[in-house]
Amino acid sequence: MAPPSSSKAKALKASFEFVVVNNFLAVVAAASVAAALWTAWPISIDALAARLQALRPVHSLTAAILAAALAGHWRARRPRDVYLVEYGCFRPKPCFRAPFATCLEHVRLMPYLVEEEDITWGWRLLQRSGIGEETCVPYAYHYVPPDRSLQASRDETELVIFSAVDDAFSRTSVTPAEIDVVVVNCSIFTPTPVLADMVVSRYKLRADVRAVNLSGMGCSAGLISVGLAKNLLRVAPPGTHALVVSTEILSSQYYVGSEREMLLPNVLFRMGAAAMIMSNSRERARFRLTRTVRTVAAAEDASYRCVFQQEDGEGNTGVRLSKDLVATAGRTMKSNIVALGPLVLPASEKLLVAVSLLKRWVQSGRRRLRLYRPDFRTAFEHFCIHAGGRAVIDEVQRGLGLSEEDVEASRMTLHRFGNTSSSTVVYELAYIEAKGRMKKGDRVWMISFGAGFECNSVAWECIVPAADADGPWADCIHRYPVLLPTVQLPKAVESVI
Repeated sequence: MAPPSSSKAKALKASFEFVVVNNFLAVVAAASVAAALWTAWPISIDALAARLQALRPVHSLTAAILAAALAGHWRARRPRDVYLVEYGCFRPKPCFRAPFATCLEHVRLMPYLVEEEDITWGWRLLQRSGIGEETCVPYAYHYVPPDRSLQASRDETELVIFSAVDDAFSRTSVTPAEIDVVVVNCSIFTPTPVLADMVVSRYKLRADVRAVNLSGMGCSAGLISVGLAKNLLRVAPPGTHALVVSTEILSSQYYVGSEREMLLPNVLFRMGAAAMIMSNSRERARFRLTRTVRTVAAAEDASYRCVFQQEDGEGNTGVRLSKDLVATAGRTMKSNIVALGPLVLPASEKLLVAVSLLKRWVQSGRRRLRLYRPDFRTAFEHFCIHAGGRAVIDEVQRGLGLSEEDVEASRMTLHRFGNTSSSTVVYELAYIEAKGRMKKGDRVWMISFGAGFECNSVAWECIVPAADADGPWADCIHRYPVLLPTVQLPKAVESVI
C-alpha cells in the first residue's frame, strides 16, 4: 500500500489538473474574447451595421453556410443525452419479514453456530447495524437449515426481478417490445442461462435485443450498469430504450461457517431488486443523466481483498468483509470525488479549492494547511448514498460534510429494507420522491461502493417528479423518518458496520 503522503500527493496533483489544467483552454478563450471586446470598444450599433452591410453577398452567404455546417457537425459528433424514463422496485410482502426475535430463534436452532458467544455477538451486531424489524429475507432463509439449492435461488430470482420490472413497466407507456438493450447485474448467483436471458424469455423481447449480464461487482454493480447502458445509448439510434435490472440473490450464498468476518453478510444483506428503463430520447423521461464517474482501486492488494469470496478453514464458502472496509471506502471515495467535483461543482467552489491549493503550495514547509472541502450541496439537492451499513453512511456523511437530512434517505432505506446491494440507491430515490421532496430541476447524486474495490457516482437532473408515492414505500412512508437506537460495540465490529 502506498504511504499516506504519496496518496495525498496524488490527490493534490489530480485536483490541480482538474481545477487548472483541464480548464486552460476555456480560460484562454475567455481572455481572448475579453481582449477583442476591449480593443474594439466602444463601437456603436450603427457602425456595426455599416460594417455588416459593407460585406459582399458572397462573403455573407459563405459565412452562413460555414456556420450551419459547423453547427451540424457539432450536433452530429455531440454524444446524445441519456434519460431515465421510469424505475420500479421489488416490494416484499409481510410473509418475508425477519424480525430480530425470529433471527435469534433461527440462529439458536442452527447446527452451525454452537457457541453462545457467537450468538451474542451476532445479536448485538444486528441491533447496531441500523436495520429495522421489517426487513425481509427470501423463503430459503425461513427454513432451518436454510435452503441453499439452485431451485431456491431461481425462485427468489424470478420473484424479485420480475416484480421490479413489472413495477417499472406499469408506471410508463414504454412496452417490452420497445426494449433494445437489457443489462442485468447480480454479483454471486450466475446460473445458465444467465439472468439477462431470463428477462428476455419472460417478457418475450425482440430477437435483436442486446442482452448483457454482469456479475462479481458487488454493491456498485447497479451504477456500473447505468454507465454501461449510457455508453450503449449514446451511440444508438434515437428512441432506443434500455432496461437495467439490479439485484442480489441471497438463497445460495448463506454462510454456514463460524468466522465472524464471513458472517457479516448474513446479518446485513436483505432481499430486493430494482429496474430502470433508460432511453436516449427525452420523450416520456423523468430524469436526465448528467455525469457518471467510476473509480477502481483493485491495483492495491488491500483494496482488492477488502470484499472477497473464499472458503473458510472448514471449506464453507462465503464473502469475507475486511475490517478495513470503511477506511478503504473512504480512500476510494476521495479519488472518486476528485474526478467528479470539477464536473459538477459551481465556479465559486472550484475557485475556493484553487485558492486552498495555492495557499498550501505557498506555505509548504512552514505548517500543514488543510485543503478546503468543497460543499457538494451547492451542486446537488439530494444524496443517495449506498446503504451498506451504518458506518459506511457515517463515513460518507463526515467526508462530505452532509447534514442528517441529507443522509436521511440512506438511513431510512437501511432501516426499512436493509442492504439490498446494488439496488439500494434506487430505493433511496423512491424514498425522496415518496416524501414529495423532488422538484423539477433538482439534482441527485447516487454513490455506491462494491467489490474490487470500487466507488461509482451517477448524477441525475429531475425533469418530471413522481405524480404519486405508489412505490416500495407506499405502505410505510407515513411512519418515516424514525429515530435509530444507539448500541455501543467494540471497534473491530463498529469499523465494518
